[in-house]
Amino acid sequence: MKRRVALRLYAALSTAALAAATGVVVSMPSASAATGGATGYATQNGGTTGGAGGQTVRATTGTAIHQALCSRASSSTPIIIEVEGTINHGNTAKVSGDSCNTAAGVIELKQISNVTIVGVGSGAVFDQLGIHIRQSSNIIIQNVTVKNVKKSGSPTSNGGDAIGMESDVRNVWVDHASLEASGGESEGFDGLFDMKDNTQYVTLSYSTLRNSGRGGLIGSSETELSNGFVTFHHNLYENLDSRTPLLRGGIAHIYNNYYVKLNESGINSRAGARAKVDNNYFKDSKDVLGTFYTDAAGYWQVSGNTFDNVTWSAPGSENNPAGPDPKSNTTVSIPYAYSLDAASCVPGIVAQTAGANKGLKVSDGNCSTQTPTPDPTDPTPDPTDPTPDPTDPTTPAGTNLSIGAGSDGTSKADGTSYGNVRDGNLSTYWSPAGATGSISVKWASATAVSSVNIREASGSAGSIGSWKVVNGDTGAVLTSGSGAGAITIPKTSLRKITFEITGSTGTPKIAEFETYAG
Repeated sequence: MKRRVALRLYAALSTAALAAATGVVVSMPSASAATGGATGYATQNGGTTGGAGGQTVRATTGTAIHQALCSRASSSTPIIIEVEGTINHGNTAKVSGDSCNTAAGVIELKQISNVTIVGVGSGAVFDQLGIHIRQSSNIIIQNVTVKNVKKSGSPTSNGGDAIGMESDVRNVWVDHASLEASGGESEGFDGLFDMKDNTQYVTLSYSTLRNSGRGGLIGSSETELSNGFVTFHHNLYENLDSRTPLLRGGIAHIYNNYYVKLNESGINSRAGARAKVDNNYFKDSKDVLGTFYTDAAGYWQVSGNTFDNVTWSAPGSENNPAGPDPKSNTTVSIPYAYSLDAASCVPGIVAQTAGANKGLKVSDGNCSTQTPTPDPTDPTPDPTDPTPDPTDPTTPAGTNLSIGAGSDGTSKADGTSYGNVRDGNLSTYWSPAGATGSISVKWASATAVSSVNIREASGSAGSIGSWKVVNGDTGAVLTSGSGAGAITIPKTSLRKITFEITGSTGTPKIAEFETYAG
């Protein structure tokens, strides 16, 4: 269902983006991934330590983050990536390597493990750029802001999720993060914190989720029940329409969170899910707990919560609110130790601790705050910049010559168009009828081209395998390679240029075939 969020925008975070100083050793910042340790379900299944014990590097662009991942000895070599500045589409290119699987336009943590990404110094802001965790484990994301990630409109990233996890993800700790949008689905945004397709052992702590139609989900449908064991504690949920979270199957432990202005519904336990809901503070909100928009019942165990100016709907065939006097209808056993602040303290504690750039302060479990001390067993070597590989492509500069040009190609998949690759819209795409095919951009008169940029549609990143770039006038192969991204060719004057896919995983989807004069 589409629900337009009633916006209450807050002042934007200001950041000072620093230029990368390749190979220069910099001083250890005050905020470090060595501070504190994972909590909640992220402590189970072997625990979550991220990149502890690995090299520490500094990154000020998305490309540098990808380069750090790709420079490791293997996809499981521990690494701590300290991020400062604004990460956006303009500075986030695909980087290739044996230890990574990245994509342009998103921070891609795919098929890797043992990684920490932590904001330092003046702060780390991922602006309209999502963080995508896929087929990965033992990941820590700490002290970062992710804002205004879109699934429709322009630019798009990560299916519209600020942080999204899918496909066999294990042990993720997201801590002291600020996740925010500027509207709901009709404005192009989706979830702030989504988990699906067998994602387990996750903790979201001391974070803020604001100004969105959807807070987040666990499970993408009523039959997709492979997710769970998720902890949410000491988070601020403010001015959200629904999904705080939406839980389909599995177990969630939800304690000491502050919920204010939940406009339509809050914790939505469905399809057999069980939620343990302890000592939270709900204020100026509607239907903050129950089963909503389905007849597939979920369950909850409640204790110690405060309901301050909360309104409740009448029960119906597809709505079963827990209130106005919430009672437990299941029991949930929690396997880890934790301390509960009294619900009356929660608004004050969360205000002091939740979100990025709060000094990583946490609750002491007794209605006061503290700053955890570094773990002495976690070494923190001096950070260094990853050395850029001059052969790695970067996003071309200048005017995209494909805008306003023509296009054609081989047989296209049903419902796609050749023109979708030159409309500047990443939510539209062209696909061949099968795993291979070609797409061309053409002009009425000869045009000089020295580079192209192939951008895959959201959800299909990594599908394109081997390819050739061909002079459409003469049939000469200008260059060849594998994987989407920026491609440099000998500067050539031509009327038609063709990108020919010779190998792929499944059916590739090209959102944009950009061309540049250089």
